[in-house]
Amino acid sequence: MRAARCPGRVNLIGDHTDYNQGLALPMAIDLYTEVVYNPDEGSKFIELSSDAAPGVACVSIDIPLDHAALAEIEPSWSRAAAAVIAMMRPQSGGTLSYTGNLPVGAGLSSSAAFEVGTALALGIEGEHRVVAKSCRHAGVVATGVPAGIMDQLTVLAGREGFAMMIDFSDLSYQYVKLPVSAEVVVIHSGRPRALVSSAYAARRAECDAASLHLGSLGQVTVDAASALPDATLRRRARHVASECERVRRFALALEQEDLETAGSLMIESHRSLAEDFEVSTPVLDRLVDQLTALDGVYGARLTGAGFGGCVVALCEPGSVDTSAYPAGAWVVRPTGGAYVVST
Repeated sequence: MRAARCPGRVNLIGDHTDYNQGLALPMAIDLYTEVVYNPDEGSKFIELSSDAAPGVACVSIDIPLDHAALAEIEPSWSRAAAAVIAMMRPQSGGTLSYTGNLPVGAGLSSSAAFEVGTALALGIEGEHRVVAKSCRHAGVVATGVPAGIMDQLTVLAGREGFAMMIDFSDLSYQYVKLPVSAEVVVIHSGRPRALVSSAYAARRAECDAASLHLGSLGQVTVDAASALPDATLRRRARHVASECERVRRFALALEQEDLETAGSLMIESHRSLAEDFEVSTPVLDRLVDQLTALDGVYGARLTGAGFGGCVVALCEPGSVDTSAYPAGAWVVRPTGGAYVVST
């Protein structure tokens, strides 16, 4: 038996910047998925079950790392983990069981937790960036969605008490302490996030088209982005360029314990995601407006890729009544990265 525990993540600021070689400032959170692998040397199949999602999957240890083969696996939540099985080629079958309190489909990196937790439970070794790249590749093959590497790297390299400012041009990162006077609250919009059925791939393609004119969008100025003649590409590029600048200013605000400025930057970020990048929804917009109207809330924004999922708020402790949100709300704290619990 080998068990691994993997946290989720919430992105405080910097969305749709990772695949544009820009900056983001996420943190690993104290909601987690625990993966237990019980090998059975007489079996060529691994059975996957989760207490957070319905159904049981049965995956051959010889399944190819191929999108078409993985797309046939049911239930769909197991495909990312099945891709890791295909990548790692375990010598025997058995069972993989998933437990914990990390919600599925909320935009808090449950898929990355499945991927990384599965890889650790099956015995993967290597430096954080290397493992993150492998798990990210497995996830892309499984879903067909060209997602970035932020989630996998964050859940692997998180540090207790700190967020991470990641530079995706070289995957370097530095830790930024979260002030003890700050509370981070995550509120579910009630609309599950599903990147496969969203316009995520279209947004990435638009960014790629803009980068043909400008180079990597995470490395350009707002003025340069704003000079693009095509209106749609201009908006996409302007979001990425301005978002990277907000990440820098947000990290500095946290270091100076200037939560008012940090909160204002979160509100600016949400407006940019809604207007320039067009990944928000009316439900997310209303939730941000409701939260920022509360006393003690410095700022709020959608978190993750958008199209549903969660909003994150930076606030004074106790400012948000989590029981008032029927779809779910959590006070989260920055925690350490994934690790092997036992062997």
